[in-house]
Amino acid sequence: MSWLLFMDESGHDHKQMPYEVRGGIALQDRKAWPFIRAVASLEENCFGVRLADFKKEFKGSKLLDKDRIKWAEQGPPQGDAERKRNARAFLSKGLQKQPQRRDEFTGYGQACLELARGIFRLLRDHDAKLFASVIPRGVKPPETFEAKEYLRKDHVFLLERFYHFVRKQQEQGLIVMDQVEEQNDIRFVRKLERYFVRTNKGAQRADWIVPAPFFSSSYLSIPIQVADVCIYCLNWGFRRPQWNMDAETRSRIEQDFSGWIKRLEFRQKTKNADGTLKNLFGIAFVQNPYGSGRDRSA
Repeated sequence: MSWLLFMDESGHDHKQMPYEVRGGIALQDRKAWPFIRAVASLEENCFGVRLADFKKEFKGSKLLDKDRIKWAEQGPPQGDAERKRNARAFLSKGLQKQPQRRDEFTGYGQACLELARGIFRLLRDHDAKLFASVIPRGVKPPETFEAKEYLRKDHVFLLERFYHFVRKQQEQGLIVMDQVEEQNDIRFVRKLERYFVRTNKGAQRADWIVPAPFFSSSYLSIPIQVADVCIYCLNWGFRRPQWNMDAETRSRIEQDFSGWIKRLEFRQKTKNADGTLKNLFGIAFVQNPYGSGRDRSA
């Protein structure tokens, strides 16, 4: 038995998103296929079609950007049949470059919002766990060998959380990542290898986490698209002010999804070096990912 951690990233363009986030959702291997089928069924129930048929993904920025939420709220809730009809028409006309009607915009926006909400319900139903590392937007790496060649501190903390989780489950952990840009992926894999091979803690954690990640295009992987939705909602809607994680939020996303993120987040009590207990959270906020020592939030 094993757990698959499907990962994506958010805010790495350092432009609009409040934070830079890497993370995703862990699913037990025997529940991955039922989850994928359930999400595909949910997608059809929301839109009346599969988005891939229209060359679209259901990433967070595609479902929950300000325009789509505005469209969803510009009219009364549509019934299932009406929403599907309007969402299909919206997608078909978009592919044919034809203008859409107002009720079609509304139906499509409501379908997007309904899919996002349904995804979190399915994650709960399939016992998924959420893991993520968060750093402030715009943090620049120093010009040092360590920064270029070794795994960043927040990524180490993300792996630490996943390690504690799978060790307690007594099951292997596998990492599945969104394939983005080949050279960046190669650099990240090399940093992972150095961590798991050249550090004591990394070697210890390799007993439970397979050090070599698998890569898949998000377009071909429903769980990676789901991971993107989760960390998009985390980026815009989840905060822990006691950690100084208090950047601006989007109120609708915070209202609808913050509670879900808290519910899905991995939590566990673990021992400090002196034997005292502490709470370990699946979401780690790291103010300085290139500094030494352990952040208060991690």
